[in-house]
Amino acid sequence: MRMPQLSLIIFFTSLVACGGGGTAVSPPTTPVVDSCGIEAQKQFVVDVTQSWYLWNDELAEVDPADYDTPSELLAALTAPLSADQRDQGFSYVTTASADEANFTSGAYFGFGFRSIFTEANEYRLADVFEDSPADLGALTRGNQVLAIDAGNGFETIEELAARNASNEEIFGPNEEGIERTFRILDNGQTRDVTLAKAEVDVPAVAHAPRLIERAGLSSVGYVHFRSFTLNATEPLDAVFQEFYDAGISDYIIDLRYNGGGLLSVAEQFLNLLGGDIASGQLSYLLSHNEEHSDENFSESFAMLPQSVRPLRIAFITTGSTASASELLINSLAPYVEVILVGEDTLGKAVGQYAFDMPDCDTRLRVVSFEILNGEGMGEYYTGLVDTGRFNFCAAVDDVTRPFGDRQEKSVETALTWLNGESCSSSVSSQQVATRSRTLARDAWQLRDARELPDRRSPRVH
Repeated sequence: MRMPQLSLIIFFTSLVACGGGGTAVSPPTTPVVDSCGIEAQKQFVVDVTQSWYLWNDELAEVDPADYDTPSELLAALTAPLSADQRDQGFSYVTTASADEANFTSGAYFGFGFRSIFTEANEYRLADVFEDSPADLGALTRGNQVLAIDAGNGFETIEELAARNASNEEIFGPNEEGIERTFRILDNGQTRDVTLAKAEVDVPAVAHAPRLIERAGLSSVGYVHFRSFTLNATEPLDAVFQEFYDAGISDYIIDLRYNGGGLLSVAEQFLNLLGGDIASGQLSYLLSHNEEHSDENFSESFAMLPQSVRPLRIAFITTGSTASASELLINSLAPYVEVILVGEDTLGKAVGQYAFDMPDCDTRLRVVSFEILNGEGMGEYYTGLVDTGRFNFCAAVDDVTRPFGDRQEKSVETALTWLNGESCSSSVSSQQVATRSRTLARDAWQLRDARELPDRRSPRVH
């Protein structure tokens, strides 16, 4: 049966899949199968997609016997929707155990940092997760990685790229205790740091300044929000209690790497930002295919004790901003003045349900519903900015500065707009540059240029 959970997280091949979150939608049923063999799994894929896939009338006509795995079959079935970007790998086959592991905190075995290539072609740390091996090794956002020692001496980033080194060769398997030594350039000084992989619980709310002071104006509330996971609920309430107590009306919500997560957490965030100004108004709607139109569902804004009254919200976004993050922005837009700063979003205007094979660990997540705001606006399949419905100021992700630093380019641009000035980098949706994409966790970004059209895509190690 389907788990009573909704997934709004962006997914790419090899990334640990995510699912979860309570909803008011009643659970559907799926066909009973007698085994967990490949043929049974393939039949499971066919049965579920034909019934629950949002565009089930547009599935490709294929012969399941032509495909060796359920994943290959699913990709073939959904190919027409992948071609026009409506399903950008959002439907996939995983396991229940792997799927659920990512919905408490996004925990994984690794070093605990995101890495990114800058426009200057420098390989830098874009984010370091609190209390991770990288954090305990005194690594910080902005540190440049010059070389990596995987046990046979240091190789520079350029050397690793030149020989097309694999992810596992460079960073090792995702197992506790795996060590690598990183040669780091930090404020002009070079140092070597040896890290051992451990289980990393990714804090959903990053440690960063909460209030950014402005001369002659009230402070701006700032939060860098990493993911809509269960471990976000208490920190979000605490942060917004601080904003509420301080009487904050202007906000910067930093979603630059946030690929989504739980609908229940998105509802909490929506109510913290909109529960007072739009109480009782429609927040979002979920629309299913005709066969399951009885599952269509809408939610309204509700007041919480920490609900604030925002006048303006600047959302920092990139091509890695997706799903629940986009739902948050799209749902608030009818009720408060918003702007997007940075890059256009990915364009995940849909959500998945989790379907489990009976007596089997196989889990299928398929796109099952479209996400609309209270005005019925959705279909942002190529990004929110590209719809032409949002104000937008282009800005770079300045990884040389900490999150919340008023001189960091994205924050600086957001502050300029919040101060009532026109951002000099303002562009129309038709002028938006190509967007970065978050690819697989622990994927080595130099492995295959054909897979990596944008080397500035952040990824997690």
